[in-house]
Amino acid sequence: MAALIGFVLGEFGFEFFVIGLIAAAISIAVRYRRGPVDASERLLAYYALFPVGCLYLVNFIYHVFFGAMSARFIGWADSPFQTELGFASLGFSLVGFLAWRGGYELRVAAVVGPAALLLGAAGGHIYQMMVNGNYAAGNSGLLLWMDVVIPLAGFLFLYLARPGRTPQVGASARVGSG
Repeated sequence: MAALIGFVLGEFGFEFFVIGLIAAAISIAVRYRRGPVDASERLLAYYALFPVGCLYLVNFIYHVFFGAMSARFIGWADSPFQTELGFASLGFSLVGFLAWRGGYELRVAAVVGPAALLLGAAGGHIYQMMVNGNYAAGNSGLLLWMDVVIPLAGFLFLYLARPGRTPQVGASARVGSG
């Protein structure tokens, strides 16, 4: 049980990513029953809500209110920069929440900003592993992979939902039916 609790608390990036995919699938299924649905738009919207809005809200809470604990998890000493990272995370979170119901341009911002942070963090984690042998749970493993997978998925969802493509699932099945 302790291992499960440790996984849940330590891998919330993975969990919010999966929750976002599940929520998008449910939204697509519900909307599909009413008519054609833009699946790529739903994937992007729920990406903005969960792996950006919710994930960065939790990141804000961890770094601002539990800075020493989050620093130990990463394998670092506690620092005032924990608070600064926390408030940057709060900004990303707010953009994610706004982008969930916003338009494509706002969703671009919700993907690009956090992607820069996550990909940069992945590079930093790899550097720390190679140079300093830092294989702490918060510096390697699934967390490192999610620092790469989450932004790449966001860019994929942006591409799929871009303006000007043929977006709807189920449209051809319903054309001419009456």
